[in-house]
Amino acid sequence: MSSNPTQKCGVVAVIGPPNAGKSTLVNQLVGQKVAITSAKAQTTRARMLGIALHDETQMILVDTPGIFSPRRKLDRAMVSAAWDGASAADAVVLLVDPIKQRRHELIPLVEALEKRPERKILVLNKVDKAKKEPLLALAQELGETIDFAEVFFVSALTGDGVPEMKTALAGMMPEGPWHYPEDQVSDASERLLATEITREQLYAQLHEELPYDTAVRPESYTQREDGSVEIRQQIVVARDSQKPIVLGKGGQRIKAIGEAARAELSELLGQKVHLFLHVKVSEGWAEDKEVFEEIGLDW
Repeated sequence: MSSNPTQKCGVVAVIGPPNAGKSTLVNQLVGQKVAITSAKAQTTRARMLGIALHDETQMILVDTPGIFSPRRKLDRAMVSAAWDGASAADAVVLLVDPIKQRRHELIPLVEALEKRPERKILVLNKVDKAKKEPLLALAQELGETIDFAEVFFVSALTGDGVPEMKTALAGMMPEGPWHYPEDQVSDASERLLATEITREQLYAQLHEELPYDTAVRPESYTQREDGSVEIRQQIVVARDSQKPIVLGKGGQRIKAIGEAARAELSELLGQKVHLFLHVKVSEGWAEDKEVFEEIGLDW
């Protein structure tokens, strides 16, 4: 986008076990929300790019799905997307939750990462909550397995340690022109962003009531003449028994989900949003090529 000879631009892949805080960290590095977050594991399904700036450096952040043991086609596509996001990156950030650890997923991931050629950075998250001794012991253990270029201790939630990490990452990026305009923070389309915001509200409001087997599909995204936008979406569940959970008594649950998503979208898009949601039961949605393509995964 520019011929400034002092500019630098590179790709940073953020990988780790599910629910380690990758999306939260990417949002901190960018300085605003570009990826949805949830306490539910495996929230991120496709590679979402965030774009962070540090002085004359532009960093293209690949927020990957959590890497775990895949059991079905959707799982395999998510894991493939995560490793694809790490390929040819100028730096790979391994984000670890030292409290939960999820060692059954962490150790195979570390072993696979050890063989990769990209420059690797270890980031231990949740330093605001983790005890110091186990934290340092885990950092030493992982450091003995992989030759990390840097090790950082951060809190993706509060931002502690993130500025120092961001400065170090910027220093690792190669010289070259920026790939995106200065004011762009993500490559996600507004249509995809809208479905992600609704899906985040599903997780936030339904907690453990709603299983992981749900999707939000875009139906239409129309700019109205009055400057507002009309968005219609389909919430897909896998079983008949899940539909009333999403709807709630008298339709109150889906109304609350829609109101919260609409308010956030209005703020993010800077325009009035008319959001219409309906629920569809589709047992085989996780094997549907069209759904895969809509959420940015390879079939």
